[in-house]
Amino acid sequence: MKRILITGASSGIGAAVARDFLEAGWLVGLLARRRAALEAVADGHARAVVLPADVTDAEAVEAAFDTFLERAGGIDVLFNNAGLFGPAALIDEVPAADWATVLAVNLTGMFLCARAAFARMRAQDPQGGRIINNGSISAHVPRENSVCYTTTKHGITGLTKSLSLDGRPFGIACGQIDIGNARTELLDGIIETNRARGIPPPPTMDVGEAVRAVRLMAEMPPEANVQFMTVMATTMPYIGRG
Repeated sequence: MKRILITGASSGIGAAVARDFLEAGWLVGLLARRRAALEAVADGHARAVVLPADVTDAEAVEAAFDTFLERAGGIDVLFNNAGLFGPAALIDEVPAADWATVLAVNLTGMFLCARAAFARMRAQDPQGGRIINNGSISAHVPRENSVCYTTTKHGITGLTKSLSLDGRPFGIACGQIDIGNARTELLDGIIETNRARGIPPPPTMDVGEAVRAVRLMAEMPPEANVQFMTVMATTMPYIGRG
């Protein structure tokens, strides 16, 4: 049985991915802060391992990975997904505390979870595994008023490249998925807020398309890797010049 640990599994893309992998027969670790929300996603499934933890807490992350390995015996894939957007504002309107919060979750949290997965993939027998980092379209081009989120997502691209290089001797592959405008509760909330302001809704895609892309990456054979994948709503203004 294949084994995946998913961070940020209590809602949005993480929850959708968790449900899909459970249906596909994987043993799935669900990691996020809110136990009740994780249990709702797990829905009593026998192959779901609920792991309440804060990704910014190094000791909590290590304990969660230990708990997962006690149940699973190893780890094949980490979907390193937990993240938050932070304040939508110009840089001089962003409180330093909000910057620190986004940095802690989106960069430090992903580092800590990648570190925990890498160590266990390196130590297990057979050695190896796969880390999939959730980047963003913002890892390449920003939205307006997204300085915190965009900066951290550019950092994730560096993390992905470093892990890909350092993981080679140990059979650890690392790839990044950059998702644009998948319909989740978060995006629906943004659309509703914008609609109230008279801003037309952006192009979107069903979250299931992002889920299918993650599964494709996760199910690659050990000798192959999707290094970077962009999956997005077709008519998003991503390619082109103004």
